[in-house]
Amino acid sequence: MKYANNILETIGNTPLVKLNKVLGDDFPALVLAKVETFNPGNSVKDRMALKMIEDAEKDGRLKPGGTIIEGTSGNTGMGLALAAIIKGYKCIFVTNSKQSKEKCDILRAVGAEVIVCPTDVKPTDPRSYYSVSKRLATETENGWYVNQYDNLSNRTAHYESTAPEIWEQTEGKLTHFVVGAGTGGTITGCGMFFKEKNPTIKIIGIDTYGSILKEFHETGELHYDHAYTYITEGIGEDIIPENYDMSIIDHFEKVTDKDGAIYARKLAKEEGIFCGYSAGSAIASLVQMKDQFTKDDVIVVLLHDHGSRYVGKIYNDDWMKEMGWLD
Repeated sequence: MKYANNILETIGNTPLVKLNKVLGDDFPALVLAKVETFNPGNSVKDRMALKMIEDAEKDGRLKPGGTIIEGTSGNTGMGLALAAIIKGYKCIFVTNSKQSKEKCDILRAVGAEVIVCPTDVKPTDPRSYYSVSKRLATETENGWYVNQYDNLSNRTAHYESTAPEIWEQTEGKLTHFVVGAGTGGTITGCGMFFKEKNPTIKIIGIDTYGSILKEFHETGELHYDHAYTYITEGIGEDIIPENYDMSIIDHFEKVTDKDGAIYARKLAKEEGIFCGYSAGSAIASLVQMKDQFTKDDVIVVLLHDHGSRYVGKIYNDDWMKEMGWLD
């Protein structure tokens, strides 16, 4: 009989699916989507969540019966919560008001306590979800603050699992890796692996307007005051997490909130792939960069999470009309 001993054993080995319509008939290259919604928590974050917990168990940061505390946009929290259920930990997750209601409801459904903080505050503000999660970690007995932004187990997970899967699935023929950039774990971990295998592979990060990632990559200068509020979920940053190695990344492409939403809906309707906001941003970026690709290119685009997280926003016609993005 073939079966998994628990749900954590189903993480990984997600499919690579050719995109046929959403990019248009004249798109020159072969584009393959790494559909990470097939993970049990419906996102790529399951991989790094389990790795961060296992590493913390090994070195004693996370002790039996402990409480896992993290600031999350939702998907990392889901991965942590699934692992916590199997391993016997409690979870407290701190998020911001920009995140969809569905994400908070899902986290509560798997037993986590969820605290929502204001979005439009600086990271150093005591009300920010960064600050609140750090404070709770010091106040909670036997608590462990995950800190996915600076926890290098994040990028190691993708170096050890996501990238090798893609390399094997493409037989090493990929020429470009395109992925939304947030904490830096996926893009840096995969990028490190691919550059070791073939330094000519281009690593492209998807950023959003309001984020400082692209500016820092191009100038090496940090201007926190250049960050401003954006609607897109799951990508972009108003800080530079330690998981980043900017030398691995060849280019950042910015996508508007509107285009990310529209292309997520197009991906669902034209390819039957029901994914989240950042997936739409990734598809929109490829359309924007179309002239930079050739017929010989093999592009792998990673689709982070599932569309069910966004049914009250980008997949809701009334919300889209309120934003002025739908006729």
